[in-house]
Amino acid sequence: MRRADPHPNLLPAGEGASVPSPQGGGVGRGLPLIRVEKLYKQYEIAGGQATPVLHGVDLTIAAGEFVAIMGPSGSGKSTFMNILGCLDTPTSGNYFLDGKNVAGLDNDALAALRNRLIGFVFQGFNLLKRVTALDNVALPLLYAGLSKNARREQAGEKLKQTGLENFALSLPNQLSGGQQQRVAIARALVNHPPLILADEPTGNLDSQTSQEIMGIFARLNREQGITIILVTHEPDIARYAGRLVRFVDGRVAHDGEVSGHVEQK
Repeated sequence: MRRADPHPNLLPAGEGASVPSPQGGGVGRGLPLIRVEKLYKQYEIAGGQATPVLHGVDLTIAAGEFVAIMGPSGSGKSTFMNILGCLDTPTSGNYFLDGKNVAGLDNDALAALRNRLIGFVFQGFNLLKRVTALDNVALPLLYAGLSKNARREQAGEKLKQTGLENFALSLPNQLSGGQQQRVAIARALVNHPPLILADEPTGNLDSQTSQEIMGIFARLNREQGITIILVTHEPDIARYAGRLVRFVDGRVAHDGEVSGHVEQK
């Protein structure tokens, strides 16, 4: 089984990688950003036995959408997110990201695409413990050939965007859980990706801090048109999204509007 890298935002993007424009290259709001067709995924376990995880998933997500993905443990939602994030590849089927079929790309090509188009936010923050908030945010820019000053300038802008400009020189252990997640969001934004994938981003946070973090995601979606796809087990968190996709037994069991959607001012 191929494991998802714990720091996908920090993976090299291969030769010729560059920082895209804030608009995310050719991605336009409302156009299909993600399209999967008959997506199957199975893993080989001991003895050569195949374990199917996804069963012919079809789904289209337009640029600028805010989508929550829910489902019980083992439903296939995490595997689906890993494929969307170019951290894993399907056994069969097609996955079009920004119009490019990425299902058959090799690791270097997937890393380049991941670096250009996708920002990741995780439940566990995944910050480097001995590195300041500023330099944690700047890390993905190492592979873009920018000078140290340019990296820090861009990182500082993203920390300001998440309300942490006064904590730039703090280490992760000097920050609260909510502040660490804000740093992680700033790091996800530093390459100006059109797509953010968030896996249980509020799972380690209290309810008040969770609302603050979701408010940031909602603002990024509303004001910058960034496509947000998040996995959550919490209905209260899913209500910040405009669309709910529920997985059951490796299939999409529900795809529609979110009940009780939380409107952000």
